[in-house]
Amino acid sequence: MTDDPNWPRASAWLAGDHMPDPVATLAVLGIPIRLGSISGGRFDLAPPAVREALRRFSTFDAARDVRAVRVIDDGDLDVAGMIVDDHVREGWIEGSMEARNDGDAWLLLGGDNSITWAAAYTVQRIYEPLGVITLDAHHDLRDTEKGISNGSPIRALLDDGIEGDNIWQLGIQPFANSPAYAAVAREHGIHVVTADDVRARTIAACMTEALDDLAGRVDAIYVDLDVDVLDRTFAPACPGARPGGLMPHELFEAARLAGAHPVVRAADIVEVDPTRDVADVTVLAAARCLLSFAAGLASRA
Repeated sequence: MTDDPNWPRASAWLAGDHMPDPVATLAVLGIPIRLGSISGGRFDLAPPAVREALRRFSTFDAARDVRAVRVIDDGDLDVAGMIVDDHVREGWIEGSMEARNDGDAWLLLGGDNSITWAAAYTVQRIYEPLGVITLDAHHDLRDTEKGISNGSPIRALLDDGIEGDNIWQLGIQPFANSPAYAAVAREHGIHVVTADDVRARTIAACMTEALDDLAGRVDAIYVDLDVDVLDRTFAPACPGARPGGLMPHELFEAARLAGAHPVVRAADIVEVDPTRDVADVTVLAAARCLLSFAAGLASRA
């Protein structure tokens, strides 16, 4: 690709190119865990694929330049052959995130959705009470008796003591969940907003309601951007994506609103298997989520 000094690349921004007086700091960490996945997939390949995809984006979102945000990219944790339970017991995620606790927000690149439990668990140890917002086709409330998988991070957080009333799930889809786990969500008082609800009310209205509700009751909010919330057409690299999901612009708007909210301390981008992608459409969407979150963070000032 031709280099143009007047067309700053987002990849250079991730590598440290920022404005002289940044308004915020974003810490990025890759957690390429995949062994906890019940759907299979090479989710461990997503963090480097997302970083590479940033070469195809500029830093300007038509309103602001994300170079107003300083990025500290801590690379990827060496988690080959590990499941998220082991990783948390070893304290690697906690240690890596606490090392960057002087920033304004963390952005975690998965990996499968099991990292949501591991990273939110770490944030909960620093900020309590914690609120959680998921953009996800699924409840992720499977039983944890046999360990934590990408189908159970929210159940694991409930087990850790997070109140169901402090959890919002946006984009839940028909024919992608079971009656038993929907009942768990109701029993614990989780706020469930279906994909049809999002379409009827707009993602901006739903996300703003969730953020404002939690901000009045918690010290920090964790946002899980599970890319399989997208319609299958736009997320072929997500094994869990189905027809009828959200549109890309809705996920990007949710990421931007999360980045802009001062109580949001961390977000993740998960469930992308680059080996299943078509024309890089899913990896590019994941990279755009990162940029949208950063654009929101730049607007906090």
